[in-house]
Amino acid sequence: MPSTLGLVEKDRSSYSQILAVLGIAFGPFSVGLCKGYTSPALASLQSPQPNTSQTFVISEQEGSWIASLSLLGALFGGLLSSQVLKGGRRACLLVVALPFSASWCLTVFATSVQMIYSTAFLAGICSAIVNIISQVYISEIAKPELRGRLSACLKIFAHLGMLASFLMGAWLDWRQLALVCASAPLMLIVTMQYTPETPSYLVYSGQIARAERSLQWLKGEMADVSTELGILQLNIRRMKEQGSGCKSVLVPQLVKPVLLTSVLMFFNRFSGAMAFNFYAVTIFSQVFGDLNPHLVAVITATVQLIASMFSGILADKMGRKPLLISSGLIMTLSLTGFGLYTYLCEMEPSGRLDWLPLLLILLFECACNVGIQPISWLLVGELFPLEYRAAGSSLTTSISYAFAFMGVKTFVDLNSVLGLYGTFWSYAGICFLGCIFSGIFIPETRQKPLHEMEIRTERLSDSEA
Repeated sequence: MPSTLGLVEKDRSSYSQILAVLGIAFGPFSVGLCKGYTSPALASLQSPQPNTSQTFVISEQEGSWIASLSLLGALFGGLLSSQVLKGGRRACLLVVALPFSASWCLTVFATSVQMIYSTAFLAGICSAIVNIISQVYISEIAKPELRGRLSACLKIFAHLGMLASFLMGAWLDWRQLALVCASAPLMLIVTMQYTPETPSYLVYSGQIARAERSLQWLKGEMADVSTELGILQLNIRRMKEQGSGCKSVLVPQLVKPVLLTSVLMFFNRFSGAMAFNFYAVTIFSQVFGDLNPHLVAVITATVQLIASMFSGILADKMGRKPLLISSGLIMTLSLTGFGLYTYLCEMEPSGRLDWLPLLLILLFECACNVGIQPISWLLVGELFPLEYRAAGSSLTTSISYAFAFMGVKTFVDLNSVLGLYGTFWSYAGICFLGCIFSGIFIPETRQKPLHEMEIRTERLSDSEA
């Protein structure tokens, strides 16, 4: 009978944690809508339909600024998130939702391209804050055996948002699509009303009674949370005492995770994924002979969504490190083959086989979206101890978006200097270096509790010795 009760409580805790993740779903979904907005909106802005209220037409150069300003905004958003996180995970998501929605209203009522610039920059700031807070929130509420799968939900919701933008953009003009983007953050305010603050933050901020209620909600009404609460209090107290001015503690606990996650973000952003996301139609127009490049873009977005659904299961079953290495090798081979195909097409323009590059692209997208894309963000929430999680996560996020901006901007330069085949061979080389880095330096975190949740038997005096 005790084992049966234990199983029931385990199921209840999983159910509660899944509900909490669903409660923040509109956060990453809003980010996905923002990410997917540019492609259909630019076509509408550059070629307005008759009988619309649009009073201006944008140039290609202005369109490139609309696309890139969101990444610059995200860089600043990552820096701001360390301060925002100090107000709590749940509370900050609720607060950020309002300016996130308001930023889109500038585009809904835009009378000039400068107002759309403002939306891109402000929405980029809010997107970065929502991304990092959502990741930290899930990492802190999820039990180790579910953390990978629940964290993967962030990518799933984001891909759903991006795909929704692509699909709605076929029927809605840029103003109408912006109105949809403005409504999604408001839904986050509604759904977050029923989710608790994370126990780790509440204990860290001295709100012990609320932390106990939060643990009870996440673990189930019949669960005994006193032991877990005691471990949290003991470990967080130890963290604060050790972090009161000791560089030997500061260096490994902050600098090392920042370096590991930032280098991993470099391999993520320069893997070729940014090129396929931001220049999909441009690339596909050069490569495919008969296939519609817009159709291929929708197919790749759908495959990204499907692949992200399996990433959490594979991360929890295989482990983070094996999945990083295996997916990186597949990405390397796919990009090498794609580059070879484009090279041969330049030599023999008449001998195109559209199914071959499509297969290589889909193979790359599958590997990328079950491997380095979700795991690099998952590790941001796992590697930092609680007292450095806000600062470390925000710093890594800012560095990641700086790499994203450089990845998007340098594609055009690489393409003009090296050609399309040389560019993707360069990305293949970077992916292979990422495999080596992951195999040597990235620690395995599968089924390991977060730092503040570890059960430690040593006495505090021993740890200080």
